[in-house]
Amino acid sequence: MRPLPPADPGTPPLTSPQAYLWWQARRQGALLLGAVGVEVVGQLAGAAIPAALGRVIDDGVARGLSASLLVGCLLLAGAGLVQVLGNVVGHRLAVENWLRSAFSSSQLIGHHVTRTGDAVTDVLPTGEVVATVATDALRTGELFAIAGRFVGGIAAYAGIAVVLMRTSAVLGVLILVGLPLVVAVLALLVTPLQRRQSAQREAAGRLTTLGSDTVSGLRILRGVGGEEVFSARYREQSQRVRRAGVAVAQTQSLLDALQTLLPGLFLAAVVWVGARLAIAGQISPGQLVAFYGFAAFLTQPLWTATETMRVATRAVVGVRKILAVLSVPVAGADVTQPRPAPAPGAEIVDVATGLVVRPGEVLALVSADPDESARVAARLGRFDDAHAADPTGTGHPSVRWGAAWLHDVALAEVRERIVVSESTPHLFTGVLADELDVRGTATATQLEHALHVADAADVLDSVPGGLVGEIAEKGRSLSGGQRQRVALARALLTDAEVLVLVEPTSAVDAHTEARIARRLAATRRGRTTVIVTASPLVLDAVDDVALLAGGTVVARGRHRDLLDPHHPAAAAYRAVVSRASEDTDPAHDTTAHDEGMEDRHEAARR
Repeated sequence: MRPLPPADPGTPPLTSPQAYLWWQARRQGALLLGAVGVEVVGQLAGAAIPAALGRVIDDGVARGLSASLLVGCLLLAGAGLVQVLGNVVGHRLAVENWLRSAFSSSQLIGHHVTRTGDAVTDVLPTGEVVATVATDALRTGELFAIAGRFVGGIAAYAGIAVVLMRTSAVLGVLILVGLPLVVAVLALLVTPLQRRQSAQREAAGRLTTLGSDTVSGLRILRGVGGEEVFSARYREQSQRVRRAGVAVAQTQSLLDALQTLLPGLFLAAVVWVGARLAIAGQISPGQLVAFYGFAAFLTQPLWTATETMRVATRAVVGVRKILAVLSVPVAGADVTQPRPAPAPGAEIVDVATGLVVRPGEVLALVSADPDESARVAARLGRFDDAHAADPTGTGHPSVRWGAAWLHDVALAEVRERIVVSESTPHLFTGVLADELDVRGTATATQLEHALHVADAADVLDSVPGGLVGEIAEKGRSLSGGQRQRVALARALLTDAEVLVLVEPTSAVDAHTEARIARRLAATRRGRTTVIVTASPLVLDAVDDVALLAGGTVVARGRHRDLLDPHHPAAAAYRAVVSRASEDTDPAHDTTAHDEGMEDRHEAARR
């Protein structure tokens, strides 16, 4: 068994499910051909057993114990041994085909989702994405697992056809025509089965989304008393999934019943016709046994054919969902011929607003419209290439980094040197030290220093085990303020050349904010830093402040200078800063806040 998953999942076509499946088949072509070859040999060996058995019977009846009888028995044993070996090896190859296909699809989805940013949740519910990895990727693997048996069955069918037509035209025609008719009847159920499976998949995806949202917001629901409402919604959607599942089961049960009934009736017809031919002396007893064995053996390829139709139907439904996820545009596509990145110390200019980020300074960006300043931060980090390349519709780029336009520099270089920490902290399950040290280069001393700067030392007490303790899913074991301070410490530990922080202290009390502001400014002084905030406590600690209004930087200077009544922009600046000051409650301490009250605040913000 080769290691999984592959290092490079590749780039699949997104035009149709058939193109995607054919692309995947080519990627694991050698493995797939190996499985097909083994299954063909094993199935032909299985098909040879009835022929060998018929020969043994005829030789035994005609000659008794003889050399030809011994040879026939040896051939029978050899065919059986080859079939057994083919089944063992074929099963291993089928499982590997299933794993490689399923894991490749899961890997493609995982890699793509990490590059789409928030765009994927704008297009698809979270539950749909989860169900695509947990269910749909496995369905594609099932198709490749059964492919070898399907082709092997066709080969066995063709081999038996030659033997039958050379022995008895009547039974040959009966078997070769009757079996395709049975398959055709069963195929009539594929279309309604596919339609009902699609409906069930849609309903299950919505249920997963609803369950994910309910679980992630359980504390908030308890705070506002909305548990019963969401429980009722979940019950209603689960009943829709149940009804869709019953509809699928009805069609599936009919298919399963006919899959047993029709081959059984067909086998009975073959035995009846063969017995009459044997009585009439047109075939020998051994040939009758061989024909019965052929008919019984061909029920297995028949079952495989009907199972392949069912599996292919589910795979096509699943691939459509996979393509929907993979079709979501990435958040920042890399350029084909990137320009060299500037040397360290180059200034960054947002042409659209006139913002100049000088090297080595701690700059605060203030705006009455938080979305406006957040868009600037996103452009500085190249998180929206389409908007950053031409935000004003003039056909000119927006962000210049040294002598190069930011979107012309290799994306990996941008991500390495410019780090943007968003306002909403995202934490994952895992060890706290790993959560903080995303680049894997920090020492224990550096981890502790970053936590100190972010005033997050209390997090070590909240997490059993401290730095080696486990963070719960989405950091639910931490308060909102603690999650934000952990995210700030994580951003500091990247040691980025340019660090952009969006509202890094919005969820902490005034006393904590003042400490963080002083420590942050001291730590980053001499290193390029942009802080998007309107907090007076932070603004008073930075080197420079830029006031953004109407999409343009209208004033720039020290915080206290901008507050001077004689400054031209003092009124506009005071309006923004005073409102932020009024929104800050000095008595509010997020780290010790009552859980229910915190949930009510979070629900109100949503």
